[in-house]
Amino acid sequence: MAHSLSPVLHGAAYRTLGLDGWSYDAIDVPDGELAAWLSGCGPEWAGLSVTMPHKKAALALADVTDPLAATVGAANTLVLQGAGAGRLVVAANTDVHGVAQAVREVRGADPATSAVVLGAGGTAAAGLAALAELGVTSPVVCVRSSARAADLLQAAHRMGVDVTLRRFDQAARFILGADIVLQTAVAGAADPVAAGLTAELARSGARLRPDQVLLDAIYDPWPTALARAWEDCGGCVAPGWLMLLHQAVEQVRLMTGVPAPVDAMRAALVAALP
Repeated sequence: MAHSLSPVLHGAAYRTLGLDGWSYDAIDVPDGELAAWLSGCGPEWAGLSVTMPHKKAALALADVTDPLAATVGAANTLVLQGAGAGRLVVAANTDVHGVAQAVREVRGADPATSAVVLGAGGTAAAGLAALAELGVTSPVVCVRSSARAADLLQAAHRMGVDVTLRRFDQAARFILGADIVLQTAVAGAADPVAAGLTAELARSGARLRPDQVLLDAIYDPWPTALARAWEDCGGCVAPGWLMLLHQAVEQVRLMTGVPAPVDAMRAALVAALP
């Protein structure tokens, strides 16, 4: 959590909104201890941003769960309403908003018909929900282990999304024709995909279309090998920090009850990027 840029985003929002008594800190909570930690939060707490490995546990701790978070099967946001015995814990997932808005910002409103998702974790599940919002309901998902895709497939079923699973080492040939590619795997995992993409296009002499968008959820280190290859081959890239910005914008709205100052948050984030 020490590298998290979320405090930068939320801090900029609170200052701009004039919420002088508000603060936001990154706190490490060991796996399995979220419930105990949450029980110790007093009435001064407005909410929590939840990262892995706590996103599933956050759902179980909620008194009220937003339908989108329930469908995705993970919550990255807990909003605390009221105090004492009457306090309500509300679970939400703003990663979906983050993915969808990041893609829209760089691609515009043009309809998309095809997409590839790299990875099978919680961000991939949020990505499937975002793709459904963007009009893609039959994406290809490339995974390193099909055994680890069970939760993702269950989430896809709840969304009404028809997923085709493919091996990660086959990803390069599937992303060539995709309108949208979401890279959600850990840093470095997609480096071989970048090499494969470059080799495939070199063999064919083709280029990516400028309306083909890659959203790489990694923002440090940046650019990733895949983002660099994608741009070099003619495609358009939505950096991971753009997803981070837009999911935080929605978190601020949920926690404060007022629209977030997007421009101020963006400026603070860009200034803090490594």
